Amino acid sequence: MRWGLRWQQQYRRKYADDVLGKGDARGKGDYQIDYEPAPRITEADEKNDRRSLQRAPDRRLYLLLYGAPYGASDKKPVWHFPQKVYENEENMRLCAESALKSVLGGLLHTYFVGNAPMAHVTVGPTEDSPDTPSFKQFFFKSQVIGTSKLSIGKCEDYVWVTKDELMEYFPEKASFFNQMIIS
Repeated sequence: MRWGLRWQQQYRRKYADDVLGKGDARGKGDYQIDYEPAPRITEADEKNDRRSLQRAPDRRLYLLLYGAPYGASDKKPVWHFPQKVYENEENMRLCAESALKSVLGGLLHTYFVGNAPMAHVTVGPTEDSPDTPSFKQFFFKSQVIGTSKLSIGKCEDYVWVTKDELMEYFPEKASFFNQMIIS
C-alpha cells in the first residue's frame, strides 16, 4: 500500500488550472458554426440526368451501356453492363478490368472489390435467337472513387442507374438482380 502511494506521487502529472478547465468551456463561446448538410436530391436528380454521377448520392449507381452485346446474332443495340469475352487473361478479374478499361479508357478512378465475381448467370438460346451459343456471364463489383466525371466510350449511349431504375432496363431479370444486388 505504501509503495503504491509513493508511485502515484512520483508519476502523477500536475497540470495548470487553466489547462484543466479547457474541457468545461467547450461549446460555450460566442461563435456559431453554420453547418448545412448537402441535399439528398441533386440538380441531376431533378433533371433526371442519368448520364451524371452527381445523382442519388445516398444510393449505389450502376453503369449500363447501349450497344451490341456479346452473343447477339443480329448486333441490335441493347442495354447491357460493360462486358468482354474471356480470352487469354491470367484470371477473370483481369478480364473484368480489361472490359471496364476499354469503356473508361483507364482504371485510374476505379476500385475492384475482391478478386472473385459476385454472381454469374448462364445465357442460352432464346426464341428470338435460337442459334445463339450458350455462355456464362460473370459479374464483378467495382467502384468509382475520387471523381464525378468519367469519359465513357465504345458505346452509343450510357446511363448511371440505381437498383430500382435497373429493373426498368432488365424487367425479365428482376428476380436475379434483386438477389444479386443488396441495396
